[in-house]
Amino acid sequence: MNVPARNTRIVDRYLLGLLVQPLTVSIGVVLVALLLERLLRLFNLVAASGSALDAVLLMIANLVPYYLGLALPAAFFASIFMVVAKLGDDNELDALLAAGRSIVQLALPFVMVAVALAVFAFYLYGYLQPHSRYRYRAVFYEALHEGWNARAEENVFADAGRGFTLTADKVDASGRQMSGVFIRRHTTAYDEIITSETGTLLPTDDGRHLRLELGIGRMVREQRGGDVDDTHFAHAVVNEDFNPQAPPFRARGDSERELTLPELWSAMHEASPVVSHAELAGEFHGRLARSAALPFLPLLAFALGMAAKRGQRAPSVALACLMLLALHHGVQFGESLAQTGHVSAIVAVWTPVVVFAIVSCWLFGASLKSPGDNPLTRAVASVERALEGTSPLRRKPRSAT
Repeated sequence: MNVPARNTRIVDRYLLGLLVQPLTVSIGVVLVALLLERLLRLFNLVAASGSALDAVLLMIANLVPYYLGLALPAAFFASIFMVVAKLGDDNELDALLAAGRSIVQLALPFVMVAVALAVFAFYLYGYLQPHSRYRYRAVFYEALHEGWNARAEENVFADAGRGFTLTADKVDASGRQMSGVFIRRHTTAYDEIITSETGTLLPTDDGRHLRLELGIGRMVREQRGGDVDDTHFAHAVVNEDFNPQAPPFRARGDSERELTLPELWSAMHEASPVVSHAELAGEFHGRLARSAALPFLPLLAFALGMAAKRGQRAPSVALACLMLLALHHGVQFGESLAQTGHVSAIVAVWTPVVVFAIVSCWLFGASLKSPGDNPLTRAVASVERALEGTSPLRRKPRSAT
């Protein structure tokens, strides 16, 4: 039976409409769950370093592309599975098949969405994640090194930059007049301890920096060779260019994970790149493999979602989780194996994706003859029959003699 094109478009829009809500909710829930644990750790970091809350918000924003890449395949698969299972539970799937729609036609709009998501994933893995990963590390670096606001607090050790640690017993309201000053400075050449009765943070002549003027005090400096200098002073100036700003963060590109796909490709063909050729190849093929796996998710979801109608929902969900985990960790293991240089990146990274694609197509093709029936359902049914035959509750009672 041929279905008119207008009816086909209506059905496609209806199926895609069913997909929007679960997909949005699934991505949102997974993202929140993944970000929440990291958010708590970042709050602890900010509390310890004294950084502004804005740093946490920036770091969380730059983590979204990374966690979105983790959440997208699982959320997309779960959404299609729920849609197909709902169609089966409401007998809409039977009605659509009876009206002349084939399983392939029903799966086609979801496959088109998967292709579009694969293109988005290519941009996400290849361009957005490298830049956001670098920005996250840059903000993290600034949060660790810009905690001191050039004002002292009573009995609080402040990291003033360049190896200086400063504290005072008493500090006035401005945070600049101190008494009972203790300073420790650690460098590659020496360790230095300075104590003073008073201390004042004053601006330099240009007003851009600070210098720390000390009253009566004592300085003990231990050289790396073991020599110790012990000096008493009536007045001293510590670091006339007392600048708490940390040195600028490094440039992007020290790690292969911070390089975009074109940059990875270019570095792979350089004679002596910063990162080894094996690491570059593993990262390059890993990103492509994750994007290429997305179009096969609807095939697997349809096959297992239709099986849920026959009471095989739990085995279907279990198999789906195992296959998605195997794909994710298989690609990760392939990247690690390729980065050792002992195995080709193409073989190591793409083998899990090819196996996943073959199994998904096999299960989907087996479901075309009888919707909801595939090797998984038949295997589960065989196990259930075997268990029923050996169950003591199923045995007939012996006749009385």
